[in-house]
Amino acid sequence: MSTSPLSPTPLRSVVIASRESQLAMWQAEHVKSLLERWYPDLDVRILGMTTQGDRILDKTLNKIGGKGLFVKELEEALAQGRADLAVHSMKDVPMALPEGFCIAAIGPREDPRDAFVSNRFERPAAMPPGSILGTSSLRRQSQLLAAFPHLEIRVLRGNVGTRLKKLDEGQYDAIILAKAGLERLGLAHRVRHVLDPETSLPAVGQGALGIECRADRADVQALLRPFNDEDSARCVTAERAMSRALNGSCQVPLGAYARIADGQLRIRGFVASPDGRRMIRADRAGDPAQAETLGKRLAAALLDQGAGEILEALEEH
Repeated sequence: MSTSPLSPTPLRSVVIASRESQLAMWQAEHVKSLLERWYPDLDVRILGMTTQGDRILDKTLNKIGGKGLFVKELEEALAQGRADLAVHSMKDVPMALPEGFCIAAIGPREDPRDAFVSNRFERPAAMPPGSILGTSSLRRQSQLLAAFPHLEIRVLRGNVGTRLKKLDEGQYDAIILAKAGLERLGLAHRVRHVLDPETSLPAVGQGALGIECRADRADVQALLRPFNDEDSARCVTAERAMSRALNGSCQVPLGAYARIADGQLRIRGFVASPDGRRMIRADRAGDPAQAETLGKRLAAALLDQGAGEILEALEEH
């Protein structure tokens, strides 16, 4: 990303729509500071909003409508002209955007791995049978039960601060959170162990920030070009293409992780049953410029191995 002032923008002001959670506001403030650095004459404001996903905390996301509940109100603000852009964690963005919206830029990706947080144990393997591990993610649940079937997984919702408070109150023996989120909030010291992708493959887009705007706002899209990181965007594009091909959502235990090294994009993915007893994995590699195609090929490989049976069983429930 560029760090020096860019050519003046025809826009005089922009409004950033953001959830009001501590992490979401950090992300919005981060983008605000970059825009102010790049365009010193631009007036940048943040419109804080509480979404339906933030209000309903006693149910898992797959029971109340999915990740779209975190972005719907922000998209309404964009559609109504009350905001010009919205900042999201890409892992919270549904695989299909509503017509008329686009992801204008994806920033440099931070560490996408999952973090083990506990006041009692160093890592999941050290937890005795029956220990309570908190997560709201079917992706994490399925992989952790596959690796550590002796643990009891319980639902954990709320923002990062709420989840840590529940842990500190003794409601859970350990919890799993995104490492990137903890680092952004200055809470890296709470991480006891970082889960290797072989144990817990990250969520699609985890660790990456995306900026959404209306598809007809060419002025906003031009404004955001310096935020876009090509390698991160290609990796997230490949992961989202895999998930989209499998109709992925928070109701489906799946994950994907793409990296670019030595001129190749390698993407790994999995689909599992919620209890972790059925786990199908595959990977593909190729030209980073073919990110969308590689993601689709990975989805096809998973389906060839029987992922469709798992997905059909989930639909029945």
